[in-house]
Formats: sequence, C-alpha cells, structure tokens
Amino acid sequence: MALFDRNQRQRSSLCSTATVVVFVSLCLVGLWMISSPETIPAANKKADALVKEEDSSIDATNNVKQNSANVVAETTAAAEAATDEADSSLKPAGDTKGDGEKATTSKDQTFDDENGRTEGGALVKPENGGDEAATDVKEIGGLEQATIDMNDTGEQTMTDTKEGVVQDKSPEEMAAAGDAKESGDGGDDGGATKNKQTFDDENGKLDGVNLVKDVENKTLSEENSKPLPEETTTVSSKNAIVAAVVPLEPTTTAISDEKLPDNGEQGQDEQRQQQQQPVEALPNGQADLLTERAAQNGSFTTQAAESIKEKKTRAEKTKKKKGKDKKRSSAAAAVEEDGDTSFGWKLCNTSAGADYIPCLDNEAAIKKLKTDAHYEHRERHCPGEPPTCLVPAPEGYREPIRWPRSRDKIWYHNVPHTKLAAYKGHQNWVKLSGEHLTFPGGGTQFKHGALHYIELIQSSFPEVAWGRRSRLVLDVGCGVASFGGYLFDHDVLTMSLAPKDEHEAQVQFALERGIPAISAVMGTRRLPFPSNVFDVVHCARCRVPWHIEGGMLLLELNRLVRPGGFFVWSATPVYQKLPEDVEIWGEMVKLTKAMCWEMVSKTRDTVDQVGLVIFRKPSDNACYKKRRQKEPPLCEPSDDPNAAWNITLRACMHWVPTDPSVRGSRWPERWPERVETTPYWLNSSQVGVYGKPAPDDFVADHEHWKKVVRNSYLTGMGIDWKTVRNVMDMRAVYGGFAAALRDMSVWVMNVVTINSPDTLPVIYERGLFGIYHDWCESFSTYPRSYDLLHADHLFSKLKSRCKVLPVIVEVDRILRPNGKLIVRDDKETVDEVQGVVRSLQWEVRMTVSKNREAMLCARKTTWRPTDVEAR
Repeated sequence: MALFDRNQRQRSSLCSTATVVVFVSLCLVGLWMISSPETIPAANKKADALVKEEDSSIDATNNVKQNSANVVAETTAAAEAATDEADSSLKPAGDTKGDGEKATTSKDQTFDDENGRTEGGALVKPENGGDEAATDVKEIGGLEQATIDMNDTGEQTMTDTKEGVVQDKSPEEMAAAGDAKESGDGGDDGGATKNKQTFDDENGKLDGVNLVKDVENKTLSEENSKPLPEETTTVSSKNAIVAAVVPLEPTTTAISDEKLPDNGEQGQDEQRQQQQQPVEALPNGQADLLTERAAQNGSFTTQAAESIKEKKTRAEKTKKKKGKDKKRSSAAAAVEEDGDTSFGWKLCNTSAGADYIPCLDNEAAIKKLKTDAHYEHRERHCPGEPPTCLVPAPEGYREPIRWPRSRDKIWYHNVPHTKLAAYKGHQNWVKLSGEHLTFPGGGTQFKHGALHYIELIQSSFPEVAWGRRSRLVLDVGCGVASFGGYLFDHDVLTMSLAPKDEHEAQVQFALERGIPAISAVMGTRRLPFPSNVFDVVHCARCRVPWHIEGGMLLLELNRLVRPGGFFVWSATPVYQKLPEDVEIWGEMVKLTKAMCWEMVSKTRDTVDQVGLVIFRKPSDNACYKKRRQKEPPLCEPSDDPNAAWNITLRACMHWVPTDPSVRGSRWPERWPERVETTPYWLNSSQVGVYGKPAPDDFVADHEHWKKVVRNSYLTGMGIDWKTVRNVMDMRAVYGGFAAALRDMSVWVMNVVTINSPDTLPVIYERGLFGIYHDWCESFSTYPRSYDLLHADHLFSKLKSRCKVLPVIVEVDRILRPNGKLIVRDDKETVDEVQGVVRSLQWEVRMTVSKNREAMLCARKTTWRPTDVEAR
C-alpha cells in the first residue's frame, strides 16, 4: 500500500540525519496545507463517472436522511485524517496512539437495543493491526455500501491487496486507514473499538451485512475475503464494481426519471417540494437474522390435513398435487454457462389485462361450468400450471396516494374504471373528479357517511363496543369498503370481501385506498377462515339470499362468528314493506330463531332512512338442546368446523364449545390487551411450532419479532415506512410480525399456508386477522395490491410441492411498483430468489447470511417487458 511505503521511507530518512527529517517534514506540512481534503485524485475519475451515472437511477421517492449525516461525517473525517497525517511526520516513529480515533469517531452510527450497543452503518476500523484489517466501505452518491465477512468468533476480517481487493482510494481514505492500523493498540474506549457491525438476537451474534445497490443488475458490493464453510456473506456478481468514496455536499439529492407524483390539490408547489426531499436511504446494516428454530408442526395440525380429512368423511374426491411433476413453463429459466439465469419474460395475454387474477380469470375453466346459479363462476378456478407471465400496469400508473389521504381519493389512472361511479355515484360510493376518484364515505345503506352509520350501530346496541369488545369484523359484500375504512378510527380491523367485478373493481378500489379486502364470494364452498373467529359479521344490503336452501349461507356465517358475537344486517327487508321484502323478513326471523340467534336490536335511522337489525349468536348449547324443530340440523361430530380449504358448504350448525380449555368457550381479552396475551387454550402439554411448550413458544415468537422489527425492519432496512400501508406476511406463524407492527399506520394480512401448522386461530385470538392459502396457486387479490411482502422460510418449504419461479411471479403481480420484498430463508433458496428478482430488474437492496441462513431485501421497479405471450 503506497501510504505505508511512503511512511517507511520517512522513517528510514529519519534514521539517516536529523536535518533531512526537519526539511522533509516542513515540505510535507506545506504540501498538506496547500492540498484540499476534498480534492479527488485523477485515479478516481473513472469511479466518479460511475457514481454520477448511478445517481440518475436512485429512486426519487426514497429518503437519505440517515446517509446525509454519514456524508458529512466522512468528509470531516477525511480532512482530519489528512491533517493528522501531516502532524504525524513531526512525531517520533510509533508515537501515533489515538490517531485512528479521530478518523473513525465521526463515522459511528450506533443503535441501542436490549442486548447492548450495536453499530450499524458505521465505517469499521480495526482493534489491532494483526487480527483484524479495516473493513472496506464504499459510498455511492452518499449511499454507503459495505461488504463484511465473518468467522466463528464473530470477528470481522478483510483481506488486503494480497487477496485481490481493489484499491481505489483517495489519499484521505488511505491516511485514515493507515492511522487506524498504526493505532490499533489504543485505548479500549476509542472509536475503533466500538465500530464492529455485530447484531444480536436470541440465535446468537449476527456478523456481516451486504448493502447492495444495483447498476444495471450489477452488484456494487463484492465479497472481499475467502468464504468460510459455515458463515458467509454472499452478494456478488460476475461484473461486480467497487467504487471509490466521493465526498458530496450534504444537501445533494439525486432525482431519477421516476418522479414522485404530487397528490393533487397542492399542485406544482407540492411536486417541487417532494422532489427536493432526500431520497430513501439504502439499508445501513442493522439486521437481525432468524435462524429457523427446528420448526415443526408441534401439537398443531395443518389446514391441509383438516380439509383432506373432512373431504374423506364426506366421500369427496380430492386432487393430490404432491409428488406430481409439473411441466416447466415456457418462461422458465435457462441456465447459461457462466452460472447466471436468464428468463424470457413476457406480458400476460388475457382479457383481464392489468387486472388479471389467474385463479379468478380462468376463462377456460369458467366456460366448462354447468351452472353459475350459486356464483360458481366467481369462485376460484386455478389453472393447472401457474402462469409465469407478467401483468402489465395500467397506462399512466403512478405511485399511490399515501394513507390516510388515500381513504378519500386515489389516482384515476391506477384504477381506471368509471362504471361504478356512474352506477353508484348518487349513493356516494365513488365519484370521478379530474385526475382522481373520490370516496365521500357513503354506501347504499349509509349515503350520509360511514361514520354516522357506525355510530348508529353502536348506539343501537352499546354492547357492540367498537374497538374494545368488537375488534375483528367480517364485511360481506363490502362495496368499496368504506365501512371498514372508517372503522379504523375506532381501532377495529375489518376483513372486507366481495366477488370480483360484481360491481366493477370494488375490491380493487378498496386496496388502492389502503383498506383490507379480498376477492371472494359466498357460493358453494366455505370461506378460507377458521371457525369462531370474527367478533362481528356485517352485511349492508349485500344481496346475499341468506334464507334459501336451508339457510346454508347464513349457517356459514354462524360457523365464522364467535360464540356471543353479532351479525349486523341492514337491508330493505328490515324496514321496507314491499311484498318481497316482507316475505324475506319473515323467512329471516324464522331461520334465525331456529338457529338460536337472539335479536338484540332493531333500529330505524332517521338520517339515512334505513333500518338495521343486530342478532347475537348463543354462547352455550342450552337453546340447541331445547329446540323442538331440528331444522337446520346440528352437524355430525365428525364434521370439522375448522376445515376450510375447498370444503363444500353444508346446511348444519356446529355445537358451541363449552370446555374451558377449548377455543371459543370464552371471549378473548379486550383490545389491545389481547394482542400480547397468550391464548387461554394453549397449554404447556402442547408442543409449539418451534419445539417449546406452546405458551412459551408463543411468548418467544412475540419477543423475537418485536426485536427484529425494532432493531432491523424499522431502522436498518432502508424502508421509508411512510410509503407502506398494505402489508402481507406470506407465512405467518403466531402473527408476531403483525403484532410488532401494530403501532404503525399499516395493516397486515397474515397468510397461514395450508401445509403449515394451523396457527391461524391464534392470530385471530390476538385481535389480528388472516387467511388460509396455498402459495402453489394465485392469491385472490388484484395486481398491485401490497406495499410490502414478508416471506419467512416460505419458499424453501414450497419446493417439495411446486417451483419457486411461479411463486415469485405471483409476488411480482401483487406487489406495487416500488414495493419491498423481505425474504428470510436458507441461503440456497435466497440465492435462487435473488436470481429471479434480478432478472425482473428489481433493485436488490441488501443481503446477509449466517450459518446457511440468509435474508434479502429487494425493491420492485416499474420495469415491464415489451413482448406479449402468445395465446
């Protein structure tokens, strides 16, 4: 290294004659006084050009507040290092103790957690010159890039030029590195001692984070030392580039071609203000990595097992997909000689266009249906081979308006449908206003706003107790979901559902607004939820014929509502006297009485001129035992009420659980206490998912995710959480990830896969919600629905049943442009996922690995292919 050679010559000259030493020292002082610490050597011009090119690709919607301070700190530290080097020439050799501290202290970025002090995003300096060498830190346009290797003791090592590290540093960097190396035996309280990037969790220390910034899918962070057999950090590319540190003014902001759109009424002034905001910081290295803790089913069965058993008891034929070979899609990967994977991506060629949902838009399967009398054409009909084409974005699509303003208006071009505005505009569902679609908060039964309607329900029967006793609501036939959107004001979480295109794009409107919703229909199958989980089920003129066919559809709601829970129904039969309405009302009274539902309230509203009725499900079996009429019948004991995946409906009722140790026998704790309370029906004799007794497993999972979210996701992933509203946990266990986010302005759809332990009832008991799903099939939601997807050990567990590629394509479909994907899995699987998302032109923002476990954070871009697949 040139700097060390020069110092060696200085020490040699010092031994020869004192006169030469004084002369050389004075000359060096003069040169350093003239030189500016901000001068960039000619050798770095090439790297500077790369940085300027990189600046143009940084997303203008992001934020670099974290890195602005680091830029100033690096510039200051470089200047101090240069001055200290000049001063050191007047000192005797070896008298350099403490010099390294000046060059490192200003670059520390510390984070405190329950395990002590951790350093994230800092420029790491060695403790001594022998065991550890300086960690190379590269800064690209003010965004730090770091590559760190690990060994079994948790120490960080980096090889020098002998190992082939690219040495492309300014004199200031070299000076800082030299001083730090010479002062490695300094005091324990020095800045160099504190700068290790080590992160603790219950699985032990985590060392090593790769912060990644892509330029044309080439990684700017490269592994600099030999990989260890167990612990490695691997984010590299065949054409990896290592860039030099380039000092920037702290006010410098890179604006890309992807402009953040203004949100409407502020006009050009707001747009200019948004463009002046700093871009989003890349991850600073703070990351807790979960090592899979010998996950197993424990005492939990799986939804697949429950459903298959239920189907067998009904003598139904089942389709067994496990073990069958699936043909590789025409868009599948072809491995090239250099080990990279190339994909022939094409746009989907479907009549649904930008709104394509594979399992709901399977035209071939729908045409083969013998009847649609029970809305069979709106149910799921998944293609035999999952599609690997990409869904196009609507023309003029722009970044969605942020919550809570999105509840009132969205960009028209993001959901360019106007039929519903024309058809329901007089009921204040949705209206077209310039570039926006606006939502006055009305509905068919609450034209004067959802808030008034919500208060009407509360006042008609105060025991509903929004936000305390009633936390979880199922809204059937939700329309544009204004009811659920305004229940957020009462701390109520609503699962809104409606069939696709029954009223044009209603669920898509809801999701674009930032309101939870799924495309589903009450047809011939059970809804994909466990039994006894919703505190309230609501239907506002949802056009569901509850009373027909033995009340089969209303009996499905009876399965879902918690014992002692409510069914709120506001429809014309409640208050109108037309012959048809009178007939339906009479049938409903008769049916609900036979079901032992108690009518606790019937109200007529003088404002909206509508009426509503509230029924309560029994909390014990006394009424069932006294019934003289046995219709509807009680279900057979073998009928599992929790089996919900592709199970046909039956017109029967299940007994109410009464055993104090059985779920459903009593009401949960009131919100928000219930989110942290271990469910009363988990006991120590049951084995949890991770091998501990179930109550301990629940508590450990809760503490783990609180720590990961606090120490990693909120501060160390480079995610601007102000842009995140719709979140999905693709493999939720106990709902710990969602619980850790409960104070954020987000909602989380917890997905429990059908082959995982059936822990979805635990999630509902906590006051959170979710759904059963098989990720070998498409999810029932519109494209561009979610801002962030979280997949914890999902993909590796799917490999035995389906390929990873179509699942990533589904992730691309439901994730919004600029949305984030966080993957935690084994290293082999994470590498596979990384290869696919890179081919999709996604930005890989961070990777980290330890003990064959790895984590990836990536951002979806607006890239779409130009070719369209053939029909």
